[in-house]
Amino acid sequence: MNELIAVALFTLLAVISPGADFAMVTRSSYAQGRKSGLAAALGIAMGVQVHVLYTVLGIAVIISHSPVLFLTMKVVGAGYLVYLGYKSLTNTTRISLGTVRDGDDSGVIKALRTGFLTNALNPKTMLFVVSAYTQVVQPGSPLALDFAYGAFMSLAHWAWFSLVAVFFSSAGLRAAMIERQRIVDRVIGVALIGLGLAVVVAGVR
Repeated sequence: MNELIAVALFTLLAVISPGADFAMVTRSSYAQGRKSGLAAALGIAMGVQVHVLYTVLGIAVIISHSPVLFLTMKVVGAGYLVYLGYKSLTNTTRISLGTVRDGDDSGVIKALRTGFLTNALNPKTMLFVVSAYTQVVQPGSPLALDFAYGAFMSLAHWAWFSLVAVFFSSAGLRAAMIERQRIVDRVIGVALIGLGLAVVVAGVR
């Protein structure tokens, strides 16, 4: 149960943190409409599974052959959580979509493909998945459970970015969410730093 709560917290904080996926879904929603935005959200969820696959299989090998290296990965993962929190806490960059126009990226299929590639090639998602798994995966943990966590991560990404697509189909809601970006960044930053420090303290004890 503790592992599930940890995965849920890591995923929630990572998903709602503004980034490339967020901007891409927003652009798709405004430029091509709600259907394209929802397709992009599905593509992002599919992209998460790329990171889950190599992370689960890689960590399983490391656990069985090098416990010390696995412990090191946990510490590095905790440090990355603190780093993400600091970046979010001190972020001064505002989300700006600029001017979007219909073009070669129009269409639901293209939006799906763009969403998949944006996430699958996103180093932020790669580091998030690795960090999350190094905090919750235990020696002897069944692969089915590890992949179930990955399925939850994908589902959370799909649900959140689907909401983003629906919200950002309305100019009024878009403006309201962007207006509160600074508050969201600070809340996420404090939470991530707290989680990272908690992992470090637990490791020292």
